[in-house]
Amino acid sequence: MKNESLDYFHQAFGQLAKTLPGIEFLWLRAARRSAFDQFDALGLPTTRHEDWRYTNVSAIGKRPWHFRAQRTDDGDVRHVIDELELDPAGHRLVFVNGRHVPRLSKLNDLPHGVFVGSLTRALREMPQRLEAAIASQAYADGFAALNMAFMTDGFAIVLPPGEVIDQPLQILFLTDEAGLAVQPFNVVLAGSRSGCMLVEHFVGLGDDAYWTNAVTRIVADEQADVQHYRLQQEGPKAFHIASLAAAQQRGSCFTSHEFAFGAALSRTDICTSLNAANAQATLNGLYFVGGRQHVDHHTRIDHKEPRGTSREYYRGVLDGAARGVFNGRVIVHRDAQQTDTHQANHNLLLSRDAEIDTKPQLEIYADDVKCTHGATVGQLDDSQLFYLRARGVEERMARALLTYAFARDIVERVRIDSLRVRLEDLLLAHTPEGERIRELL
Repeated sequence: MKNESLDYFHQAFGQLAKTLPGIEFLWLRAARRSAFDQFDALGLPTTRHEDWRYTNVSAIGKRPWHFRAQRTDDGDVRHVIDELELDPAGHRLVFVNGRHVPRLSKLNDLPHGVFVGSLTRALREMPQRLEAAIASQAYADGFAALNMAFMTDGFAIVLPPGEVIDQPLQILFLTDEAGLAVQPFNVVLAGSRSGCMLVEHFVGLGDDAYWTNAVTRIVADEQADVQHYRLQQEGPKAFHIASLAAAQQRGSCFTSHEFAFGAALSRTDICTSLNAANAQATLNGLYFVGGRQHVDHHTRIDHKEPRGTSREYYRGVLDGAARGVFNGRVIVHRDAQQTDTHQANHNLLLSRDAEIDTKPQLEIYADDVKCTHGATVGQLDDSQLFYLRARGVEERMARALLTYAFARDIVERVRIDSLRVRLEDLLLAHTPEGERIRELL
């Protein structure tokens, strides 16, 4: 049952459907139409849906968003890009208000046959390679269906077998237009024995309300190694909805690092399916929020075949009246014998009004497995505070040090040096006494 009027979504789709990228492809037109029909049937999720029980997104449905940037220029964002750039010698794709901006992007020499670029360019140059990844007929919720219906741009990475991109690829999504609903669709097709490291970085440039609704799909063929990082620094009034789905083949490695600092309300779904033997998956995440921010992470790891390995480590720091949600689901299917999986979610509440709802789930349908999971919620450890106070550290500084150390555990797992330094700076910026801690490091 639809939870609210979706009239303006209908009007927007009717106006834009014939002007969206890929209109010349029958399969894409059909996929968009099917997706919008499914969105029409699903509507936006409500708190009556179990997976959305603790996250109310009704505010998104009540706003009359527009789905195409009204500004024709990119504004003066060069200085912002210079500040956000991780590596001056690295690869970079830049999107401003949902549109790829080639003059602000930078790609160095890439291995033979590798494609890195905007989705609109990929549709022009290799539509047959993208059809299977794009034209899905089933969507987990109305947000994913809406993304497909209004898909305008995003990035595409296609790696032929055996090709590896050694340098990290940074993808910047910058938004500053009030009332804009940005719908990025991103795809990574990693051939056998290929590899890459990519950083999706979402940044709000102003204080206006806007909405990012992003979808990323990753296919990791046999022995491929894909390291995916997401850094969410949306504006203080922004809504951020995102989903990432990975499909893994034999011996492949998929690593996800998720960091959430911004947005008034954010929800991120990360799912990976280990579809063949000896696949490995690692999901790391950190959310650090305050005020009245709401941050929700739902993860799912599907072990479908034997000898799969997965590790998941998520931590949250919540201050003020912030609210967090974590749901981590691991499913070990009947044929997934000799699976080895571990999951942990630890949360630190810095104020009486902060709240977290955490639910680790482990479903086991095989009998020869090694599976553990757990979750903790609490305040700073009194014994650790006493230890620091006894050594002359004032209480405020002691609390800040323990908070920083708690969050830094996830940051230390990052394998891109420049990104790890950036994240440490963000932690210090969010931690009381951060500048004093920096002086001690």
